[in-house]
Amino acid sequence: MSFTAEVKDELSRLDPIHPEDDIAELSALIKVCGTLSLTGSGGYSLRIATETGSVARSIIRYAHNVFNLETTFTPRRSLLHKSRNYLIEIASQPHLKDALARLGILVPGKGLLPGIPASLVHEPHQQAAFLRGIFMAGGFIADPRADFHLELCVGNEQLAQHLLVLLTHLHISARLNKRRGAFAIYLKNYGDIERLLLFMGAKKTAKATQNARRLKSVKNNVNRVVNAEMANQRRATEAAANQIALVERVRDEVGYDNLSDALKQFCEARIKMPEASLTQLGELMEPKASKSAMYHRLLRLQELVDAPTK
Repeated sequence: MSFTAEVKDELSRLDPIHPEDDIAELSALIKVCGTLSLTGSGGYSLRIATETGSVARSIIRYAHNVFNLETTFTPRRSLLHKSRNYLIEIASQPHLKDALARLGILVPGKGLLPGIPASLVHEPHQQAAFLRGIFMAGGFIADPRADFHLELCVGNEQLAQHLLVLLTHLHISARLNKRRGAFAIYLKNYGDIERLLLFMGAKKTAKATQNARRLKSVKNNVNRVVNAEMANQRRATEAAANQIALVERVRDEVGYDNLSDALKQFCEARIKMPEASLTQLGELMEPKASKSAMYHRLLRLQELVDAPTK
């Protein structure tokens, strides 16, 4: 099971806090993956397709329990992609038109309502239910062990814009991207993803996301330490190589016999211990010398080899 499917399964098992929550969630499910058709008798029929079994179960449960609607359920398998999908059909029946009005799908005498009805998201628990439905019908979340990315994909721009307003109201930052005739609202920030998951009620998923973030933080800290150590080692190696090259020039162009005892000690120690740091070399001097003193000896050697060219 994919990480997205795990989240949808968790959301589908939540018990509603208030009776209105079922209506808000079902409205969102239908708005994303439902198709409404007119029948010859002036009524309506509804077809809802989903690739997620838990979503299909939720739709049927709400249709039966909340609106007493009759449904037919057809499992299907795509021959091209070899994946299972599900079709829920709600034929024209006496209660359907009123149900569509309560769901904010249809405005009697005016037609379809593409956005979010204010009456369905008036309270925070209704907002959570509506967002659950949107995610269950058209949501995607990457496995947080690999990436922090969450999407809500819907079919019309007005619904997408209303969702952006709702998320902003919840202090969740999201962006809208038009993609192949659909509208994808996406979140990339860990904090925003966690807030949305918790608000929708996906506590188990939010905890998994928190754990993934902690693990990433530990790995990043280890990588930073290792990279810093490697960089320091690389710089030390390059510095030692440059110092050895300088000592060899001093030997060939100036001669050790023309050096002071301190400079001669430095040259001999550097040749014997090419990988040692200046601090380590200073410990070998007689008397011992600080890192600063060793650096000044380097400067003096550089002045000696540069003197003839001045």
